[in-house]
Amino acid sequence: MASRSGEPSVSSNFGLNMDYETKIYPHVGGYGRYNRFVVIFSWFPNFAVILNLFCDIFYTLIPESYHCKPDPQLLPSAFLLSNFTRQGYLNFSIPWVNGTGLSHCELFKYPTNLSDFSENVPKERVSCTRGWEYTHAAGLQSNYVTEWNLVCSDYWKIPLQHICFMTGWILGYILLGTLCDWLGRRRGFLLSISLSSLLGVAVCVSNSAVVFLLLRLSQGAMLAGVFLSSYIARLELCDPPHRLMVAMVSGFFAVCAELLLPGIAVLCRDWPILQAVATLPLLLLLSYWCCAPVFPESPRWLLATAQISQAKKSFQVFATRNNVCMQDELYPGETLLSEIDVAYGEDCQPTYHSVLELRQTRVIWRNCLILSFTLFIGTGIQYCFTRNLHSYSTNFYFSYFLRVLTGALACIFLCVSVNHFGRRGILLLSAIITGLSSLLLLALTQYLRGGLVLVLSVVGLLSSQALAMLSAFFASEVMPTVVRGGCLGLVLAAGCVGMAASSLMELQNNGGYFLHHVIFASFAVLSVLCIMLLPESKRKPLPDSLKDGESQRRPPLFLSRGDRDNLPLLCTRPRVSEYNPDNYSRLVSATRRMLTKDNLPYKIAVPDHPPLLSASTGLNGALGQENGVLRDEIS
Repeated sequence: MASRSGEPSVSSNFGLNMDYETKIYPHVGGYGRYNRFVVIFSWFPNFAVILNLFCDIFYTLIPESYHCKPDPQLLPSAFLLSNFTRQGYLNFSIPWVNGTGLSHCELFKYPTNLSDFSENVPKERVSCTRGWEYTHAAGLQSNYVTEWNLVCSDYWKIPLQHICFMTGWILGYILLGTLCDWLGRRRGFLLSISLSSLLGVAVCVSNSAVVFLLLRLSQGAMLAGVFLSSYIARLELCDPPHRLMVAMVSGFFAVCAELLLPGIAVLCRDWPILQAVATLPLLLLLSYWCCAPVFPESPRWLLATAQISQAKKSFQVFATRNNVCMQDELYPGETLLSEIDVAYGEDCQPTYHSVLELRQTRVIWRNCLILSFTLFIGTGIQYCFTRNLHSYSTNFYFSYFLRVLTGALACIFLCVSVNHFGRRGILLLSAIITGLSSLLLLALTQYLRGGLVLVLSVVGLLSSQALAMLSAFFASEVMPTVVRGGCLGLVLAAGCVGMAASSLMELQNNGGYFLHHVIFASFAVLSVLCIMLLPESKRKPLPDSLKDGESQRRPPLFLSRGDRDNLPLLCTRPRVSEYNPDNYSRLVSATRRMLTKDNLPYKIAVPDHPPLLSASTGLNGALGQENGVLRDEIS
């Protein structure tokens, strides 16, 4: 496989030369104290990113009640405001819509010389002329909607803003994911966090709807880079038993951010202040620039891309901070580092890969496509369940906190089940429950009571959130290290497409909701068949090279008996090889160290006089002794 620099790929043989999980990871301390320290600091970016992501809900929330401002120029010249109460004045100026209250988008226009103010006077309806009056939105007195009056004829700009925001996330996942494979996890994180902080400050001072939209699009792209780089770096520092719990704890940080956000919005009152408060954690994360130990470069990525000198320095740092001595029992040299030199050679050049190389793969591309499909379903179908929650209760906080609660329950469900039953089994179960819940709601909503509809919606929402979270985690485990950023970026970008699909429905005023629900329910059923083609990554090391990723195979559907095909007569025991590559590598590294030392423990002396026997005499004597031994054995 060719690298980005045009050199032949050295890391494609990585699995043959140095097995990271068994040969390197234990020697640098494993999941030691320093690894846990770095993992803890990798959780904080998740809190900051989710806080900025869900601020968009409060920015675009339409107030529960709003109407046009009365225009005195549309009223009769003889009209006297003092003769009417406040409510009477509004009823005289604004049409009344049965079941919803005052009209949102229309005013009454009366003839100028009218003197009769009864209800039967001739009048016409016109659009708002002087703006709108709003009741405060949930938590905020002013937001994106009330700031620029994005209601009535300009309502389409609200879902458009959300679509643009999700478009920024899609572009960020794809571009910055590939950048993490080229520049590294730390550089990708620092670049993303710097630009997202700068753009977050710029959003606070935006003075028009267009500027706000463009800035939010750009900030979404950078936030995607922050999330992706921290997610990958966190995963690559863990061993197989701890990977799931570390990923799920980051999910609980996201839940905490969602729970705190309504209270923060109530305290801030105005959207620029909320934006400033949400940007503050991003600004605090800029301290990672000068505090390299809290977010170091991934040593696994350094070795997978054949950056040997940087990888060796990183191994030494991790071993020192984990209180591990990287020394051999017999020789005082650093045996592990010498073995790396032997395995890769001294003239090894760094090699970088991109997602474009997936065209030459089969297993990696298939896994990426299937997990993108399941994540797209998990995020897109949530709109169908949350819409049923809105029909059960119109209170904003009811649906908001219920969705956050199901997200926390989904994290707990994955924590207690995935390590026991495997990634593929729980992903399959989540897809089945999601599909059944959506199909039952489609077929039986009109026959079920409100409580049953609520239960099915909550169950479907919980399973779809579990499907989405597990798809992202599963993808990060089965994608090779050399293209993990780009591949996981593609998978997460598919999830953002599913989130943007709900805004497309709102853009059409929910005209295609039924078709949206049918399509995603059908996709959920179809995903059950696709999940069966995935491998199982439980208790397995992360693949590092493209060759490792291609060697992954799906396990059998049903467990077979161990002695079912055991035929003793045909069973042959393989011959044990005397060649051990580990011992050979150690011998070579030890020999190199001995030969390069200036003070050898012994000295090879060369005799000054010639040997007593010449070469020919010695040879004839040796042959004679060998023939004598042979005759003795024959006799």
